[in-house]
Amino acid sequence: IAKAVYSRIIRIFEGGSFLEGVREASKKHNGLVNLQHQLLFDILKEDFLISNGSDGKALIKRRLCAKKVLVIFDDVDDNDQINALVGEIECFGSGSKVIITTRYKHVLNRQKVDAIYKHKELDTHQSLQLLSNHAFGKDQPPNGFLHLVKSIALATGGLPLALEVLGGYLSDKKELVEWKSTLEKLKKIPNEKIQEKLKISYDSLDYLEKEIFLNIACFLIGMDKEYANYIMEGQLNSIIGIKDLIQKSLVKISYDNKLTMHDLL
Repeated sequence: IAKAVYSRIIRIFEGGSFLEGVREASKKHNGLVNLQHQLLFDILKEDFLISNGSDGKALIKRRLCAKKVLVIFDDVDDNDQINALVGEIECFGSGSKVIITTRYKHVLNRQKVDAIYKHKELDTHQSLQLLSNHAFGKDQPPNGFLHLVKSIALATGGLPLALEVLGGYLSDKKELVEWKSTLEKLKKIPNEKIQEKLKISYDSLDYLEKEIFLNIACFLIGMDKEYANYIMEGQLNSIIGIKDLIQKSLVKISYDNKLTMHDLL
């Protein structure tokens, strides 16, 4: 949702930056400094040498205090992460907009935000569209599949991640019996046990795909895709494997070509 909002309104600002995965970046060496560098580069299209977080905050305040910008801090779980990045969100110019995505309301309360939007589960129609897009590449399922697609969409509880992953898993399943089998598995799993529903897709991977998935999940998140291919290619057919995992929505590639995945996976 945040990415869609960013794409829709960025044109009315002088510049913008979508800082993805703040929580994960904060755990890495120089992770927040790298995000400061990204923020400045996205908006000013200039490279800056930032030696530490304090210098980065001062530079951001000095260079962006008069610019009307759109900045999204994605997946923040601690108020200190925003403070470490920019100090105060008021450091940007007049008319700027800052959006924070988080699972924790206290993060937003401490930032004294103007409004809070609580993400809702998708309704039946939206769930059907999302599942169909990932399974068939279009908004509506083909003849004969509508009832099954609706039933599977309902069984996910309207959770977008589950719809994406299951849609990717079902994208090469062309027989109704395969969809019926998936639906029966889903019905046996309570809605709150989302990891078990996602595991259906993981369990369908072959041995090499599972090895590649586990390598990425354990060691290669945040690594450049081409470099990850170079590391794994000696033992695994990683180029095809990563492509298959992307198709199944188990792995994603960020705007700067780095491997990412949802933290529920």
